[in-house]
Amino acid sequence: MTDTAQTPTKAPTRLQRWADSDFFYLFKRSPVAIVSFAVALILVLSAVFAPLIAPYNPFDPASLNLMNGFSRPMTPNAFTGDSFWLGTDDQGRDVFSTILYGMRISLFVGVAAVLFAMVLGISLGLIAGYVGGWTETIIMRIADVQLTFPSILVAMLIFGIAKGVTPIEYRDQMAIWVLIIAIGLSDWVQFARVVRGATLVEKSKEYVQAARLIGRSSPAIMVKHILPNVLSPVLVIATISLALAIIAEATLSFLGVGAPPTQPSLGTLIRIGQGFLFSGEWWILFFPACTLLALALSVNLLGDWLRDALNPRLR
Repeated sequence: MTDTAQTPTKAPTRLQRWADSDFFYLFKRSPVAIVSFAVALILVLSAVFAPLIAPYNPFDPASLNLMNGFSRPMTPNAFTGDSFWLGTDDQGRDVFSTILYGMRISLFVGVAAVLFAMVLGISLGLIAGYVGGWTETIIMRIADVQLTFPSILVAMLIFGIAKGVTPIEYRDQMAIWVLIIAIGLSDWVQFARVVRGATLVEKSKEYVQAARLIGRSSPAIMVKHILPNVLSPVLVIATISLALAIIAEATLSFLGVGAPPTQPSLGTLIRIGQGFLFSGEWWILFFPACTLLALALSVNLLGDWLRDALNPRLR
């Protein structure tokens, strides 16, 4: 009687575990999530690889021809004979190229502002929930006061103050960073409130008590033990906040207090196009506005699906 050699089972790879997970299963069964993810991915990759995709560099004055101004989409220009997919603006810039480059600024501002708000909100939420006492009271009262004002007004106030204290020669260079700080400071409250509530629940659990007994410091307990267990709702809020941050940047730029004219974002392009809407040059406003709508809507819908997918009560 011979022993049959059993071949050892190969451990599944990380990609196989991801494909077999409940998260990916829910993603495959949601047409809204698939379409939203595809649209957001196409727009983000188009913005990242704009120098390779865009037929023109709209920020290079040497490549501009004023004779191409107000060219209609897919129609040869009456003077030069050049044709552009989405037409040109008043300066002869290709609208398709300006949209790709404008999305880069909008996405950069949105992502950087959300990261800044996350770091600030998570830090204050952890401290408020873990330390408690007067520290928690002060942080939460500041958050409550800020919630009484619309986020866009808070961002405009912070942007105006920061721009006022910045020297005139550095205002255009610092405008993007000031915009990031202004939007981030107006959005940290929701992160802080969610993290503080989750921290109040987690700090009374046994693993936190065990960490205290072995002599772990409070910062180490907050960062290494509590923080990983409160990140799921933060991820959902960050996704939804990204869409709101992009809209906030577009709103500020449309009002003329956002990105400088030398670095136009989608909001700046919409503001420029709005001035020519009633004179017949509709494409200067229409295509940037549609791009902003598609980008914000796809990210927002993806965040809504993510909220439901990570909620065990809704599975």
